[in-house]
Amino acid sequence: MTDRSRGAQDNIRHRFMSREVEADTGGWDLPEWLTEDAPRLLTEVTTVSPRSVISRNQSPDIPFAQSINPYQGCEHGCVYCFARPSHAYHDLNPGLDFESRIIAKPTAAEVLRRELGKRGYQVQPLAIAPNTDAWQPVEARLGITRSILQVMVQTRHPCVAITKSRLVLRDLDLLRDLAQDNLLRIMVSLTSLDPALKRSLEPRAAGPQARLQVIETLADAGIAVGCLLAPVIPAINDGEIEAILAAARDAGANRAGWILLRLPHEVAPLFEAWLQQQFPQRAEHVMSLIRQSRGGKNYSAEFSQRQRGTGVYAQLLDQRFRVACRKLGLDSGSYTSDDLCTSLFQPPRPDTPQGSLF
Repeated sequence: MTDRSRGAQDNIRHRFMSREVEADTGGWDLPEWLTEDAPRLLTEVTTVSPRSVISRNQSPDIPFAQSINPYQGCEHGCVYCFARPSHAYHDLNPGLDFESRIIAKPTAAEVLRRELGKRGYQVQPLAIAPNTDAWQPVEARLGITRSILQVMVQTRHPCVAITKSRLVLRDLDLLRDLAQDNLLRIMVSLTSLDPALKRSLEPRAAGPQARLQVIETLADAGIAVGCLLAPVIPAINDGEIEAILAAARDAGANRAGWILLRLPHEVAPLFEAWLQQQFPQRAEHVMSLIRQSRGGKNYSAEFSQRQRGTGVYAQLLDQRFRVACRKLGLDSGSYTSDDLCTSLFQPPRPDTPQGSLF
């Protein structure tokens, strides 16, 4: 049974699972209407109250040192999402659970204010939701990301964000406020200009034209916006590199970056199942090109390889990307902390009458 509005078509055994549960019909034959198409899987949201929301990293290939993720799991259902394996840490499955059982942090803004107000806090750009989209559908109801942006505005804290959702335009007032003081950069993820391929790869994300409209609207509002071509999938969307960059530039993007498909842990079998279903005649060739770019494996987590890969094919992709950016007048690479202002930061004041006296 499959729900075609989802990216993964099933849950799979994950690396921390100690037992498996298998459906048993008791010997009865299921009626035909139950075996063709399953009812749409509803999204379930669980809330948590973390003591800390700022995550820090020292990875040399990541252009930010700290980040905040309002949600774990993502309704967009992108079959290739590198963040899927993180659901296993919560004893949830990286397959359907990742896109239908969302963990939300409704107190994130409150905890963030507390962390930013700690003595000795050193301001540096904060990446908003680098793992799962901060403006995924559930955000329209919960508004956690908007509350985080309000803290960014109040404290004049620099931030960067990546999204593939047009819901980001709901917060245009806050984004414009940050951008006018050079406190914000946004990258809009574009995977394909083909609506059919987008629906298959990213079933619940905004379509290509909607994302280009997001870029245009943000740029018109004076916000520095770039295009992130991610992921580049060999023999699937690699032929669109030049067209995607041109469309993004025409919409108003001033920068672009790219990332080669990443298949850590459970993402590999999920992606291969999708590949066999959608492109059975091409599947072997796609995986061969991936392994050529990953040292003979499905994936390499080494800092020097995980974003771009290695080998002749990966080098060819990078050359095409750089040539296209040069011809289009696009800066290549993601935004870095050097692009943003840090001198305007104002630590939040305690929410007490006594605090306002000092």
